Amino acid sequence: MTAEILRTKWMAMTASIWIQCTGGGSYTFGIYSAILKSSQSYDQSTLDTVSVFKDIGGNVGVLSGLVYTAATFNRRLRDGREGRGRGGPWVVILIGAVLCFTGYFFMWASVTGLIRRPPVPVMCLIMFISNQAMTFLNTANVVSSLENFADYGGTAVGIMKGFVGLSGAMLIQMYETICPGDPKSFILLLAIVPPLLSVLVMPLVRIYETRTVDEKKHLDGLSTLSLIIAAYLMIIIIVKSSFGLPSWANSVILAILLVLLSSPLLIVIQAYRDNKPSSHVYSPLVDNMEAATSSEISVFDEDKSLNILQAMGKVDFWLLFLAMICGMGSGISTINNMRQIGESLQYSSIEINTLLSLWSIWNFVGRFGAGYASDLLLHKKGWPRPVLMAATLGTMTIGHLIIASGFQGNLYPGSIIVGVCYGSQWSLMPTITSELFGVKHMGTIYNTISIASPMGSYIFSVRLIGYIYDRTISGEGNTCYGPHCFRLSFMIIASVASLGFLVSCVLVFRTKMMYQQIFEKRFHRR
Repeated sequence: MTAEILRTKWMAMTASIWIQCTGGGSYTFGIYSAILKSSQSYDQSTLDTVSVFKDIGGNVGVLSGLVYTAATFNRRLRDGREGRGRGGPWVVILIGAVLCFTGYFFMWASVTGLIRRPPVPVMCLIMFISNQAMTFLNTANVVSSLENFADYGGTAVGIMKGFVGLSGAMLIQMYETICPGDPKSFILLLAIVPPLLSVLVMPLVRIYETRTVDEKKHLDGLSTLSLIIAAYLMIIIIVKSSFGLPSWANSVILAILLVLLSSPLLIVIQAYRDNKPSSHVYSPLVDNMEAATSSEISVFDEDKSLNILQAMGKVDFWLLFLAMICGMGSGISTINNMRQIGESLQYSSIEINTLLSLWSIWNFVGRFGAGYASDLLLHKKGWPRPVLMAATLGTMTIGHLIIASGFQGNLYPGSIIVGVCYGSQWSLMPTITSELFGVKHMGTIYNTISIASPMGSYIFSVRLIGYIYDRTISGEGNTCYGPHCFRLSFMIIASVASLGFLVSCVLVFRTKMMYQQIFEKRFHRR
């Protein structure tokens, strides 16, 4: 029975969740950015340049998408379809684990002086490699989960992306327990823990082509557990910020967190008992959506799935790409500069670390909430998913304006709004991509659109925020103090987010009829 439970789509999702929980090293950059800056003698612009390569590595996942397609779809006939999971994702996960160890190990060696301080281009390469691992892990987990739960793709992607968002807070909790106040050791921890965990559970991540009953019930169970974990982390962060805790308490907190992370196994067991493989159930994502773009909605061609070159020939691809430059680019630029923004406004180190940890919570709320809500609105009302994209980008504009204002305590509401809205893009974009262009080449197409994030990060973080910050510094040193340090930058970024809102509105109108057909055909068939 144990072996049978391990060979289910629910166990595959649980294994993916565990990998995702350690896959967000990119979101902890604020923990070690200061030691990286001082040990390598960087100014702010140089540090921002290095951080851009972090974003490029973490988002340019075209290679991981191509590897995923080759590793999974070519094994369809060999592995069969009757309950056996199609293998292949483990290859992508293994590559990610190797890249993660290699990048963070050399970064740690440089910061500690184990190797000679590398030139800036070499450090950019190291940063790229360490975060390129995230694209391989993310692609394997997100796309396999969406294939396993095609009818509830928004919820499945939201859970996967949500746990990546939470992983920053989880890794920071490990930092405060295992190596508190020692960011150098934390870099080594990032080199060891994520790769080790990924290698241990990667055989469980497989693709199952059968449909089972009560999928929504058990996905809701996983969703509830993820919300409990997020609430637990948020409470711990607030308590630590307000009262402080002794070192032994951190060990207890981490132990409880590990117990909570093992709780999805209860859902796996219950799903195994409740669900029996059934005959094919109509799936709009797999059966119909491989055919349509907004300009071709009159006929659903079940055999059609666009490759990356075909997708790039569609207007909708570029609308989605532009919206992501505005949303993802402005959001990642905010988190990359959160420590420096806090320092300029005289926030304490504890407050800044709290903001960085809470960002992971808000990121999770956006990722999970947008995926779940978009499924609900599509299933119940037939609303296009881009409606939520437009709403979150419009709200993000307000968040950037709050940060630009510089009033006392502004980073708390500002980071909440931007964090939630930024996270939303990461669950909406992959699901929309699969519906516009099909699931077969989704890994490649969605990772290509993800290039918008580092592109936006370079434009807004280096060429805008870093440039204006360095020109604003007065006197000796390389630190700026006062609300004026980032005011102009975030006024401009707010305008960028509002542009993303307008682009998303265009996408809503272009896809409205397509989503209406999904809605009508789905319920006519059931």
